[in-house]
Amino acid sequence: MGLPIVLITGQLLTDAVWAPLCAAWADREVTIADNHSEETIAGYARRLLDDAPPRFVLVAHAMGGFIAFEVLRQAPERVAKLVLISTLASADGPAQTARRQGYIDLVESGRFDSVVEERIPILFPEHRRDDPELLRIARQMAAQTGADTFLRQQRALMARIDSRPRLHEIAVPTLLVWGDGDGITSRAHHEEIAAAIPGARLEVIAGAGHLPMLEQPDQVIPLLTAFIDG
Repeated sequence: MGLPIVLITGQLLTDAVWAPLCAAWADREVTIADNHSEETIAGYARRLLDDAPPRFVLVAHAMGGFIAFEVLRQAPERVAKLVLISTLASADGPAQTARRQGYIDLVESGRFDSVVEERIPILFPEHRRDDPELLRIARQMAAQTGADTFLRQQRALMARIDSRPRLHEIAVPTLLVWGDGDGITSRAHHEEIAAAIPGARLEVIAGAGHLPMLEQPDQVIPLLTAFIDG
């Protein structure tokens, strides 16, 4: 079976985002970490470590990447391999903070449903923005996340530290995955991480947006499986 795998994702997303991977890895020990019960990135990392096997492969998406960096600060010996998908290592800049505050303002004014609609153009590339199944899943995940959890996630993200100064300390095999239609993170974000982590490599998924494991599972599943088993 190989090493256990821990999956961690981010804001407005649920276990559904991992459904293709979990189906492909049905014969493996896979845990999906909690992404809704804490107030800080450090708290999410502690909860993940409390619930995880003694040593594991960590596959982190989006906000999960910020948690992954904290896991590696708290307990680097527990992580055997690292996969980072659609993430970045810096703290929020003024533009990101302003965008998050705008989301918070929408929620606090009773317009939580508007948040996911505003995010769809940056979640998916232009040619997938009218894909009924992707839209259904995105809206369902947001509804299942709920306003209170989303607010906690936003405040944790706004308060996170800059992880870049310690990326060079990551000493496990690391794979980065980015969809070239992602409107939230950029190739430059991923190249910055790949350059800082010794031996890390970046794989670009053509035609995918912010959720490549859901949008292009036929490309992502063999890529991740080969890396984990290699």
